[in-house]
Amino acid sequence: MADTARGPEGARTSKKDAGVLVIGLGRFGSALAGTLDRLGQDVLAVEKSPELVAQWAGRLPLVEADCTNPDALEQLGARDFPVAVVGVGSYLEASVLITGNLVDLGTPQIWAKAVSTEHARILRRIGAHHIVLPEADAGARVAHLVSGKMLDYIEVEDGFTIVKMRPPRETQGFTIAQSKIRERYGVTVIGVKSPGLDFVYATPETRISANDLLIVSGHADLLERFSARP
Repeated sequence: MADTARGPEGARTSKKDAGVLVIGLGRFGSALAGTLDRLGQDVLAVEKSPELVAQWAGRLPLVEADCTNPDALEQLGARDFPVAVVGVGSYLEASVLITGNLVDLGTPQIWAKAVSTEHARILRRIGAHHIVLPEADAGARVAHLVSGKMLDYIEVEDGFTIVKMRPPRETQGFTIAQSKIRERYGVTVIGVKSPGLDFVYATPETRISANDLLIVSGHADLLERFSARP
């Protein structure tokens, strides 16, 4: 847990060269900070609203500050954090100012929440390293999940995707080699999880059953085609 001795009125008493600075405790920022804290990561949450500070006090390492003011960032030791996340998305001016202040501080990794593609474009232009569009990303992911046998969907980069899915009927009862999944559909079965058994990495001899879960990788379009099989 991040070491901070200050609440809304105090001052941070020691520096750290590791950890994540999370600015903004809306739904996105609070979920992120809470998860990092539960995972044992060093995290310091910063929030401007006294109401939200009171809500999260005692539950997270927390400071009350207005990070649109560069002096406030300096005072809370923002320079000591290699990673900062700007969770202030709904207020465009504040989002841009905070991101710009972090860029000026030389923060090595800046993640910023955006609420639109135009907002994302501005954040990239001023120097944010990673942009998160939570609603757009969630909508795209759910669209993939409701359209076939997919149970989970992770797009890695440039269309390369990994999915968890139920096996099409034509693969059930056959080994991966017999099904010729790679040859027919251009996707690769990475692993298989059978009910009550541990996950196993797939080999050509791995036999697929109706109740199995498959972990499959490939281009998103090819995975859509494979998962749409009856």
